[in-house]
Amino acid sequence: MAELLRVEHLKKYFPTPAGMLHAVDDVSFTVETGTTLGVVGESGCGKSTLGRTVLRLLNPTDGKIIFDGRDITKIKGKELQNLRREMQIIFQDPFSSLNPRFSVSELISDPLRTFKLCRTAADRKKRVYELMDLVGLARRFENSYPHELDGGRRQRIGIARALSLDPKFIVCDEPVSALDVSIQAQILNLLQDLQESVGLTYIFVTHDMSVVRHISDDILVMYVGAMLEKSPSKELFKKPLHPYTKGLLSAIPIPSIDVPKTKVVLQGELSSPIEPKKQCRFCPRCPYADERCQNEVPAYEEVLPNHFVACHKVREINGL
Repeated sequence: MAELLRVEHLKKYFPTPAGMLHAVDDVSFTVETGTTLGVVGESGCGKSTLGRTVLRLLNPTDGKIIFDGRDITKIKGKELQNLRREMQIIFQDPFSSLNPRFSVSELISDPLRTFKLCRTAADRKKRVYELMDLVGLARRFENSYPHELDGGRRQRIGIARALSLDPKFIVCDEPVSALDVSIQAQILNLLQDLQESVGLTYIFVTHDMSVVRHISDDILVMYVGAMLEKSPSKELFKKPLHPYTKGLLSAIPIPSIDVPKTKVVLQGELSSPIEPKKQCRFCPRCPYADERCQNEVPAYEEVLPNHFVACHKVREINGL
C-alpha cells in the first residue's frame, strides 16, 4: 500500500516557568493508506499532542510532517485551510466538542458552509442526510440538540462532521473513552466499516489496550513524550519486547478465573518531561535499568522485522 503520512523526528515543546516541557520528543513513523496506527500510553505521555501536531492544530517545534507527498510542516494561510479538507479529527468528549446552540443538522453542515461545498440549502440538507445515514444516526434527530442525545449519538455527530469534507485522514483522539462499553463497540465497528467503505486512514489515540488491539494495524507505544516500541498489532500482543509494553499488556483484565496471569507491576515515579535528563525515559521505573540506562538515551532501532524498540537491554531481556 502507498504511504499517506510520514513523520520524521517530530518535536513539540511548551515553555513553562521551570523550562521547556518536551510533550513530543523525536517521534518518527509512517502510516500507509487505508490502515490504522494506534498510539497508546499513560495519560500525559504526549499521544494527543502528537495527533494535534500532525494535523497542524499545533505548530511543531522541529521535525517534518509529510502528508500525501507534501511537506506540510510550515504551510500557512490558504494552503493550511485547504489542508483541513483532507485531514480531520474526532475529539474525545462528544459533548464539549459540539456547539450546544447548534442542532444536529447545523453541526454536521457547518464545515459544508465554511468551505462552500453546497450551492443551495437543499443540496446541503441532502448531504447532511447522506452523512447521517452513513454514520447510523436517524434522520428524525436532525433538529435535536446535543444535550437531548446520548453519548453514542453525540459521537456519531462528531464522526459525521469529520466525514463531511471527504477527508483522507482522521485522527481519532480517544473517541470511545467517554462512552459505555456497548456504545464503544458500536462506534469502533462504525469506524472500521467506514474505513473499508471509504478508504479512510486513521491515527487512533487511546490508553485502552483492548480497544487498540481491536482496531489497529500497527501500534506505537509512547512514554513521557518519547517512542518506546512500534510493531504490527498482532506481534505486539504476541511478543512485546519493551518492559513498559509488557507492563501495559499485563494490566489488561482477563474475564476468567481459570486463566493464570502473572502481573508485571511497574514501580517508581514518572520521569519529568520538563528538560528531561539524557537517559532512558523509562529508566526510573525499569527493573532492568543499569548505569548505561541512566546516562545514555537508547537508540530507536529495528530489533525484529518491522518491530522497533528503544531499549539498551532489549536483546538481553528477551533472549534475542
